[in-house]
Amino acid sequence: MVRQLVSGIWVPTVTFFTENDEVDTATIAKHTVRLAKAGIKAMVTLGSYGEGVLLSPKERSLVNSTTRKALDDAGFTDIPVVAGVTEQSVKGAVALTKDAKEAGADAILMVCSSYYRGFVDETYITDFFTGVADESPLPIVIYNYPGVTAGIDIPSELLIKLSAHPNIIGTKFTCGNSGKLARVAGAVKSIGPLSKTSTLADVASGDGYFCIAGMADFLTQALAVGGSGVISGPGNITPKTVVRVYELFKAGKYEEAFAAQQKLSDSDYVLTNLGPEGTKCALQQFFGYGGHVRRPMQRKSEDAVKQQAVEIQKYIDFESSL
Repeated sequence: MVRQLVSGIWVPTVTFFTENDEVDTATIAKHTVRLAKAGIKAMVTLGSYGEGVLLSPKERSLVNSTTRKALDDAGFTDIPVVAGVTEQSVKGAVALTKDAKEAGADAILMVCSSYYRGFVDETYITDFFTGVADESPLPIVIYNYPGVTAGIDIPSELLIKLSAHPNIIGTKFTCGNSGKLARVAGAVKSIGPLSKTSTLADVASGDGYFCIAGMADFLTQALAVGGSGVISGPGNITPKTVVRVYELFKAGKYEEAFAAQQKLSDSDYVLTNLGPEGTKCALQQFFGYGGHVRRPMQRKSEDAVKQQAVEIQKYIDFESSL
């Protein structure tokens, strides 16, 4: 089955672990279905929220296959899985894309190789992404995230150049630069609520590209300049809140969308700063499941968890009202 990526709200799902530090497939499945019911359009596994760099290749495949099975079993067979790939070599990254396809993923979200930071230039970046795209059995979304790639921030001109590759279908702008997103969107026929194109089928025909915000605090700003949606970490906690802003904008209710965005920007700032551990603690506190991160990521103290719950209660209350 070929599942189509569409514009909207995608969530970088967290990876859950048992008390014995094994991948908790039951909780992954439960969380995946909760997000699907909230209107999330794609599950993005093994990103920064998913602690992908802390998992073995076998565990990564388990997370992907568990996510796919949970969606299928719950009747959400059309929702795609976008598998995160963090790998330094072209050969290694290609191997992970093949593993992801076998596990049921539909696309790849991939950061730039950054270990040899001093040697990274435009040629290096181009060779890495095109080298993987040439051999990957799945289409690739570039994950532009300077915070986890030793400060590498891919310029708009290079992103536009890379978009010409038939197997590179989008960029996630976790650089937070809405101007860069606007420049790329204007050059590549970006897919979104303001465009005529809307699915991966349009990309395959050469008529579109996903320009995806990396944080929900500039969702409507991104949509207004032709963006496709957002991959939102706080969407793990308050998915309906993020979906609401997108749907208002898509319906042309701009005044309402901008008012909702102001509230979303406030909550997104707080919830993003929770990171993977804080997100899991919030899920545990308010939804009865969550657990902790994998070492060397650090756990929050009980007092910190209680204080966090007080600080985010109003966001949970709003989510529950939707």
